[in-house]
Amino acid sequence: MKQRTRLSVAVATMFAMPFVAIQAEAQAPAAPAATEIAVQRSDAGLLIRTAQGTVRIEPWSDRVIHVLAGHDAGWHGNYNPAVIAKPAAVQWTVSETPEYQQLATSVLQVRVAKATGVISFHDAQGKAILKELADGRSAVPGSPVSQKFELDAPVFGLGQHLNGAFDYRGTTVHLQQANRDVAVPMLVSANGFGILWNNASVTDVDAGLPATPHHPLHFRSEAGGGIDYHFIYGPELDGVVAGYRELTGRAPMMARWTWGLWQSKEHYKTQAELLGIAARYRAMQVPLDAVVQDWQYWNPGGWGAHQMDPVRFPDPQRMLRTLHEQNVHAIVSVWARFDTTTANAAELDQAGALYPKTYPNVYPVGFGRWYDAYSPTARSLYWDQINRTLGRHGWDGWWLDGSEAELGGTWGEMRDVKTGAGPGAQVLNAYPLLHTTGVYQGSLRAAPAKRPFILTRSAYSGQQRNAAITWSGDTAATWEVLRAHLPAALNFTLSGIPYWSADIGGFFGGKPLDPAYAELYTRWYQFGAFNPMFRVHGTGDGKEIWQFDQPTQAILRKYTELRYRLLPYIYSASWDVSRRHGTMMRALAMDFRADAQAVTVPDQYMFGPTLMVAPVTGAKADVRTVYLPGKEDWFDFWTGKRQAGGKVIVAQADIATIPLFARAGSILPLGPVVQYADQKSAQPIELRVYPGKDGSYELYDDAGDGDGYTRGEFATRRITWTQQDGRVTVEPWRGSFKGLVKKQAFIVRCGAQPDGKGMALQAGEKAASVSLPGCR
Repeated sequence: MKQRTRLSVAVATMFAMPFVAIQAEAQAPAAPAATEIAVQRSDAGLLIRTAQGTVRIEPWSDRVIHVLAGHDAGWHGNYNPAVIAKPAAVQWTVSETPEYQQLATSVLQVRVAKATGVISFHDAQGKAILKELADGRSAVPGSPVSQKFELDAPVFGLGQHLNGAFDYRGTTVHLQQANRDVAVPMLVSANGFGILWNNASVTDVDAGLPATPHHPLHFRSEAGGGIDYHFIYGPELDGVVAGYRELTGRAPMMARWTWGLWQSKEHYKTQAELLGIAARYRAMQVPLDAVVQDWQYWNPGGWGAHQMDPVRFPDPQRMLRTLHEQNVHAIVSVWARFDTTTANAAELDQAGALYPKTYPNVYPVGFGRWYDAYSPTARSLYWDQINRTLGRHGWDGWWLDGSEAELGGTWGEMRDVKTGAGPGAQVLNAYPLLHTTGVYQGSLRAAPAKRPFILTRSAYSGQQRNAAITWSGDTAATWEVLRAHLPAALNFTLSGIPYWSADIGGFFGGKPLDPAYAELYTRWYQFGAFNPMFRVHGTGDGKEIWQFDQPTQAILRKYTELRYRLLPYIYSASWDVSRRHGTMMRALAMDFRADAQAVTVPDQYMFGPTLMVAPVTGAKADVRTVYLPGKEDWFDFWTGKRQAGGKVIVAQADIATIPLFARAGSILPLGPVVQYADQKSAQPIELRVYPGKDGSYELYDDAGDGDGYTRGEFATRRITWTQQDGRVTVEPWRGSFKGLVKKQAFIVRCGAQPDGKGMALQAGEKAASVSLPGCR
């Protein structure tokens, strides 16, 4: 029997996919089979009645299935601000065998065992993808909820956890927001599927613990009305991430300056100091795009007043105007916390927008109250307060610190709070999503010509739609912590949220003139140059480039300039994130899922489609082992040396070198070195072509800021490499925007000879091509 649904919903972000109110042909209920379960066909899917309650299976797309299990059919899911879509138009059929009832889309088969009610997911050919365990479901009202699945492949995602684990098998992942621990209930499997666990309470995910029967994948949440999850099928992991973002919202474009170097410190004490930082970078001709004003710019007792000390910061508006004249952007730290004597606290309290309890500070000594981000009224008032005080000065974005929320620093305190969305125990982990939502939506209203920007210490599913970049929190400056950042970052981006960063050099500790720290900092800086966000930060001694000795400065300059040369590549990758649900920082499993060895590599990753990065995370290294995944060749970025895929090599890794490799058949655009991201240059773009097979690349450009791209004001240029005749072709721009330069000069060079002579090419309104003799 065919079922056809059609849906519509107003999505909370202008970038969300059209997923939309159910209109369906009513189906007569099927007669219950003579088994332990009864199955009905509903307008939305299958309704299964068991002795323990009801289960609903609802197709939301060909590849996304919503599963709900509760005490009765009237339950419609847990509190879930992450999912903003509704079921899309999808055709599905229902069939039956003696063993199971089946709902099938063109891509998936979902089977319900008649004897047990166990649900299993299969591909179109019937191959098993995921199966619940018998008696693995518990959804008793007023009790913790849990669901068990069979586990037979590596699993990833679930946010950011600095525990050193990448493949979570054999571990328990604790999902509870904390400084340095980001709870995102999105799990991804190398078997080609994802589970978006729709439960914002504290949750533990046991991933094949050896001590448990059958070594299951087990979700255990402290609260919730029942089982509520979306099964998302790829099978490629890019497809899983795309399914997640179609449910929870697109990532908007960030401004071009976002991808340059950020210089920060805890904290710049005066207006003169902040201006001096930017001025010295410009004087040294070290590229820079942003500086950050961290906390304690306020007077004592003024935390949450959102007012700058007029003695130390006499003219914030002029300060920002001076920075902007130097083409330097700036963001400012704001908290969801308020000193009790501030006028803002009184205003929020009068509106019922503050939690009643006064919490002790984590640091410095003191007490404060926190606003209720779950309340739309409170979010609106919070935004109004920061915008009418700090926003009027012209800041370019917002740093939302302590966004877990930190409260008194005893993680999990939110359990005891009554929030605008219900008991804190049920909604705890979603606070950062709601907090960033209010600031993002306020930014769009207040400055529609600027792309919003938010830096936040915590995240929850769906947060990519809020133009938010999460950083790893207040970390220590040790090699162990640096090593733990690689799998933590990759798991975070596998959770579907594309943009992540860290305090380069670690937040706590480290003196630039200490040779041991300078080595650690250099390796962290090299890694940071290949993070989505490239940001220096820390407490104690400043980490500006001039704080280090001359040999270290030379290396830091080298990687800063390389980052700026990569900006055309990075900006095009950010377009792929927004347009096609792409991921910039890519675990090898995303591109080499068929390579079993590549899937679980925790310390290498693709940065965009071309480059593979292998950071050095140990002291005194001159080399490091690197696995070259797949079956095709790889080229050393620095030397052009060609290596066959599918093997481990020993790569050069002296203190000035981070191992970088480019895939055969790829094209890498490298712009000229500029002092800031939007600086115009008449110098050509270098196109490095890596031979071995045909390849293509899409170069993207737009105005660099503003919302014009949402109205089609952008341009793309297709660049192709034909292996057989050794020819590169550059197509004309497709599309247009104000300021587009239609004629562009290129130097085309074979990546196998990165220092060899390049071929000049001028691209205009017609396709242009050039041959690279000997590039094979």
